[in-house]
Amino acid sequence: MRVRQASLDSRQPADFFEAQRFMKTYIAVYLGSAFVALVVTPLVIRLAHWLKIVNIPGVRDVHSRPVPRVGGVAIFFSTMLTLFLVLLLQNTIGIAFRDILPQITALLVAAAMIFLVGLIDDIRGLRARIRLLAQVVAAMCVCIAGIRIELVAIADWLTLDFGWFSWPLTILWIVGITNAVNMTDGLDGLAAGISAVACGVIAVFAIYSGQVTMAVLMLALLGSLSGFLFFNFNPAKVFMGDSGSFFLGFTIASSSVMCSTKSSALVGLALPALALGIPIFDTLFSMLRRFLERRSMFASDKSHFHHRLLDLGLKHRHVVIAIYGITLFVTGLGLFMMVAHNTESLIIFLCLLLLLLFIFRIVGSVQLRETITQLREKYALRNRAREEIENFETAQLHFRRAKTFEQWWRALCLAADKMDFMSIKLPLTESDKTPRVLTWRGKGDEADPPETVKMKIPIREIKAGSRCSLEVDVNVNGSLESVGRRAALFSRLLDENSIAALKDSL
Repeated sequence: MRVRQASLDSRQPADFFEAQRFMKTYIAVYLGSAFVALVVTPLVIRLAHWLKIVNIPGVRDVHSRPVPRVGGVAIFFSTMLTLFLVLLLQNTIGIAFRDILPQITALLVAAAMIFLVGLIDDIRGLRARIRLLAQVVAAMCVCIAGIRIELVAIADWLTLDFGWFSWPLTILWIVGITNAVNMTDGLDGLAAGISAVACGVIAVFAIYSGQVTMAVLMLALLGSLSGFLFFNFNPAKVFMGDSGSFFLGFTIASSSVMCSTKSSALVGLALPALALGIPIFDTLFSMLRRFLERRSMFASDKSHFHHRLLDLGLKHRHVVIAIYGITLFVTGLGLFMMVAHNTESLIIFLCLLLLLLFIFRIVGSVQLRETITQLREKYALRNRAREEIENFETAQLHFRRAKTFEQWWRALCLAADKMDFMSIKLPLTESDKTPRVLTWRGKGDEADPPETVKMKIPIREIKAGSRCSLEVDVNVNGSLESVGRRAALFSRLLDENSIAALKDSL
């Protein structure tokens, strides 16, 4: 189901000048929400201290004292209270809200669910997979209500109709923006300030395109952020926590989709994307970095955009102000998209994206040559690991055919050769108590011997009451990780193929 223009806001003004009649309500919504946030946030701070829901400084933190981490409660309460009061209004704006009550209800209920998930994570902690699952479920609820990215006019001659693909695209957009805002919450006031810019941009576009409900929603959220920033800006007295960042990201992303359902123009999604350009690119580059480093996508690090600026020598407050400035500059240029044609809007959007990429390159977040090198190394290691597994499986077949000690030793030498060992030594004791040593040596350059790792592997069940260790030299061949993996696979062969099971075991 697509949200049609008539059902979205049937009583709204046709153009920007007619929308000026509602300016008093817009101002009242913003100021009212800001006032509530100014009153509620200190209460939340005191309650958090009393309940000991505070963030203890750790290795990833830039603050040095415990700070309450449930400031999202104030943002959520101020926004919801303001919207509830607007819903009771008997003027055109109140009627417009009630006209699209199913969509607004679905959006706010889903946002409230995400807020609760974040609040539980702030208080007790949740696994990353559970948080991600909750975000996907909430995004699906929004899609079911008809809030989806179905049409986007890329240029005057090209309009994309996504059809069934609008579901995964919308879910990806909402979940992606939610986590991007969450990742940005690393410095005092950073996530709140960037989100405030995004809310302001969406509000301007909503007013310009005659969507008073979306304008009121964004102004209520903008007001709550304005009041919250009095306590969240450096030095912060409270953090918004996951409850706040999840609620902000989800609401902004869903609202931008709802705006785009009325106007299929690219600007409906492009403006929020530019306002959140730094969080979006920072998230993408963080995921790429973790992929190349073979770490979990949910792992934390200190290589985000704001961390890079700190490493350049900027102070905490200056970093936040610099990112505010970049966001405002890019978003301000992006506003020209509202008065441009689709093709011109696309050109402006692409140029501003390139500008953001250039800024990331300057601070060191984008290093093309290093990234290509890491990709090559990653795939080389993956191919090598696959080859080592194949060699191990081949060696398993040889061991399964071994019925005598001589066949077992031959299979062992073959496995050592396949796994790039330099030598193996097996000290034995004959039945007449005579010691002897079985030795195998691989091919190598005696004039320039390679680096090796020497290991001793205990052999199980050589003989009742006797013990023996297999001495091995493993060729490093440029990777200690590979040495460990080959040694582990070789040890598994010895574990699975005991000498005691042979017909002529010692």
